[in-house]
Amino acid sequence: MMSVSTQAWPEQLPARQVRIARPTDRLPEVIRFYRDGLGLTELFRFEEHAGYRGIMLGLPGTDYHLEFTSHEAGSPCPAPTLDNLLVLYFDNAADAERTAQRLGELGHAPVAAENPYWTDNGGITIEDPDGWRVVLMPAPVF
Repeated sequence: MMSVSTQAWPEQLPARQVRIARPTDRLPEVIRFYRDGLGLTELFRFEEHAGYRGIMLGLPGTDYHLEFTSHEAGSPCPAPTLDNLLVLYFDNAADAERTAQRLGELGHAPVAAENPYWTDNGGITIEDPDGWRVVLMPAPVF
């Protein structure tokens, strides 16, 4: 297995933050899924910015976060393939299962993973309101 250094950001890429952003036509439902269901922290919210409104959610802190936006004229964003994933790694299966249960209480039951690797290794795959998939893994990979 390759050794991974967590000491410093690569010298050739001096970026300070990472944001993954995507549009949605279901902003309130997406917020409920990621903030209330997954438990991501609300970092910032904006309204009426050139016709856009949105939210940034992160964990922990602000260095790595998700942004969801919606435009007044519509923000269609069909989900990609069933194997485009956001994977969250937990310290143990109980934490992953508690998160899946919270999402289930919001109406988001687990679905079959496209790639059997995730299920074979204890992962729980759940679709967000737009059909994008999140995998809850019971142990870190590194």
